[in-house]
Amino acid sequence: MDFEQGSEIVWRPGMVERDYSQIARFMRHCQVPDYDTLLRRADSEAEWFWQHVIDFLGIRFAVPYHQLIDSARAPQWSDYCVGGETNIVANCLDCHRDTATYDQIYIQHERESGEQRALTYRQVDAEVGRLAAALHALGLGAGDGIGIYMPMIPEVAIAFLAIVKIGAIAIPLFSGFGPEPIAIRLNDGGARAVLTVDAAVRRGVPIALKSVIDAARERIPSLEHVIVFRNLDTAPAWQDGDHWWHELLAAPALDSHTAIVAAQAPMMLVYTSGTTGLPKGTVQSHCGLLMKILFDMCVSGEFTASDRMLWMSDMGWVVGPIQIIVSAFRGATLVMGEGAFNFPQPGRIWRLIEQQGVTWLGLAPTIARHYLLTAPEAARAYDLSSLRTILSTGEPWTPDAWQWLFTEVGKRRLPILNYSGGTEIGGGILGCTVVRPLKPCCFNTALPGMSADIVDGEGRSVPVGEVGELALRHHSPGLTRGLWRDPQRYLDSYWNTVPDVWIHGDWAARDADGMWYLLGRSDDTLKISGKRTGPAEIEGPLLATAKISEVAVIGIPDDSQGSAVVCVCVALPNMDLSALRDELTAVVVQAMGKAYRPRNVLFVADLPKTRTLKIMRRVVKAVLLGTEPGDLSSLANPESLDALRAVHL
Repeated sequence: MDFEQGSEIVWRPGMVERDYSQIARFMRHCQVPDYDTLLRRADSEAEWFWQHVIDFLGIRFAVPYHQLIDSARAPQWSDYCVGGETNIVANCLDCHRDTATYDQIYIQHERESGEQRALTYRQVDAEVGRLAAALHALGLGAGDGIGIYMPMIPEVAIAFLAIVKIGAIAIPLFSGFGPEPIAIRLNDGGARAVLTVDAAVRRGVPIALKSVIDAARERIPSLEHVIVFRNLDTAPAWQDGDHWWHELLAAPALDSHTAIVAAQAPMMLVYTSGTTGLPKGTVQSHCGLLMKILFDMCVSGEFTASDRMLWMSDMGWVVGPIQIIVSAFRGATLVMGEGAFNFPQPGRIWRLIEQQGVTWLGLAPTIARHYLLTAPEAARAYDLSSLRTILSTGEPWTPDAWQWLFTEVGKRRLPILNYSGGTEIGGGILGCTVVRPLKPCCFNTALPGMSADIVDGEGRSVPVGEVGELALRHHSPGLTRGLWRDPQRYLDSYWNTVPDVWIHGDWAARDADGMWYLLGRSDDTLKISGKRTGPAEIEGPLLATAKISEVAVIGIPDDSQGSAVVCVCVALPNMDLSALRDELTAVVVQAMGKAYRPRNVLFVADLPKTRTLKIMRRVVKAVLLGTEPGDLSSLANPESLDALRAVHL
């Protein structure tokens, strides 16, 4: 595969990036001469690197650790900050008391209606303390699982921080979940309580979240308390164990101190869908997540105390907790846009940047793809000059969407810091740094301290230009602390394919300039005439026609070739589907060769996606073949399955 074809360097660092960036400051702190040296030493001298991360960022421990990394039990179960005690809230709220930051804005919130609210660090700290005391009064404390089923309002951050403050374990849930996925996750986590709202608004439509919890709770025998924030002033049904948020907080405050816990104590369970079986409960600790995500965002991602972050997401995606933690740790401002990026105005996300002076933007490639295909000039109507950093994650890029964002939003002056890892990683494996040049769609570095590699089926490193499995040679602090209540599944899912090597499940490759590329999930791989091919290699040319908005390429069994290509597409309006089918078939043959001629090109109105906008190709394949699709609890649009069932291979 020629990764350099049509992919030239389009951005290079200048003096500011080389000398004054956060990564440049970190390299000076580590006393290394260049980035290559940092990367090499970080991967080979893990204790040296992570100690510098802790020192540079000023991560606080109430009780010092006596050993930074302990892998004596097994590499897969490495421990960090052994003997140390801390709490994320001590590092994110308590540390700002008696400083100038305390009266600065922490959360700037906007509802879909346009209603605005701003809360300072002092105000958030007070509310977190009151809620923590209320949770204590209900008998909740260290080690208890507590769910969060709320929209992106300031109270979702208050809920998360209060749970963490008392040493309990936060279980964030997507605010669009129905009763079944909620019951599965809260049952697995043994949740004793859940915090929710009476109702929320999505795209102008009220949704009664409390009633969804009511429908799920009979299947959660551990659930004792449902705490309801009055968000829309509705009158939900009430039953034993229900509590109004405002009434609990009106009681005299009891103990609201921050619980100091073991550094590696579980802090959060985030569930990620499995190809088979129930969702996997990934476990994040206080010190592990802090070390990993703060380096990724605040050093590699260039996020500083002066920034105003906008990263439209949901609490159920790990990005929700991450933005709460990172912005609070830095003492920066989190611009929280509740609802959709393009409602009620098509350009809402660009208006928020202009009106709120956003400097640091997190963005899914799907959003850029949406604007490229539906409103390519939408961003031009707004002043985006406040932007300083753009970070993208969530789905592989297509070159046209990347170029659109780079040109229309970044004005070719801002690098796009592509970033990918996963819920299980507690951050990223691959990313971008501003001290290296960029090509479209690339990751210009493996993140330091991750010992990332690309391997074949035997665990051997593959040569430049060849496709292999993205892997980690060593453990890192952000990795999940096993899977909740299922240690063997953790080993089988990540460590046992190649002994003592983490296999992440992504196809990847590197080009001759050291740029990394992701080519799709390895469980989505097609094997055509003996050659392994990622879906992205075929989907890219199809999307480049600008006649379809989305596509999922799958492989179906074929006696002669191993797999045959099927392209499932969402066509743009008013297309002649018969002619388009012929055109797309020809595009695949021209780009990939005759062996890849599609068995069929199918058209549907929508493709099944997760709530993070990732296309679920395994579900597409299973539905078309009539096989078991696996875990569907993260499916955002179940109606898309009916459309798939109506088409024929």
